[in-house]
Amino acid sequence: MTGVDPIPGGQQTPGVARRLACFVYEGVLLFGVLMAAALIYGVATDQRHALVGAFGLRVVLFLVLGAYFIGFWSRQGQTLAMRTWHIKLVRATDGNDLHPPSWARAAARYLLAWVWFVPALLALHLSSVKGTPAAFATLLAGVLTYALLARLHPERQFLHDALCGTRLVTWRPPLKRLAVTP
Repeated sequence: MTGVDPIPGGQQTPGVARRLACFVYEGVLLFGVLMAAALIYGVATDQRHALVGAFGLRVVLFLVLGAYFIGFWSRQGQTLAMRTWHIKLVRATDGNDLHPPSWARAAARYLLAWVWFVPALLALHLSSVKGTPAAFATLLAGVLTYALLARLHPERQFLHDALCGTRLVTWRPPLKRLAVTP
């Protein structure tokens, strides 16, 4: 599905399937970023066992993810995966202007985006379900449910975007014109 429901100002919202594909690609890219951060943390703290210092590692990885997303969103409005999938994060009130959100809005969006995972993680914590396949299935169901909730928004935006005053739009960089010399 391509972009649906034009947003005031003429931009289109990317389809949910395209946004989910971007989400998966983002995960692939972040795997390397998080592995490097975990390696640096392990070396810096002389971590010799996975369970020793696990909470500190989670905090560091949360901050690394935050720096990645907030940095890209507030400077360019796009992460590396968003560039590939031609999706841009902009302020919701811009009209035709496609300015990236402020640092504060990007930080709020990062924190609220964790809502994708909270219900599934809470369900896993409260239930007696154990094992990787069950945890993966629960998280996948939670993410897909959250993504489908965008269908309830008039502009097909995610809940965290509606709350933060941001929106995702389909965006392609302008073509560069070649200079022709006579």
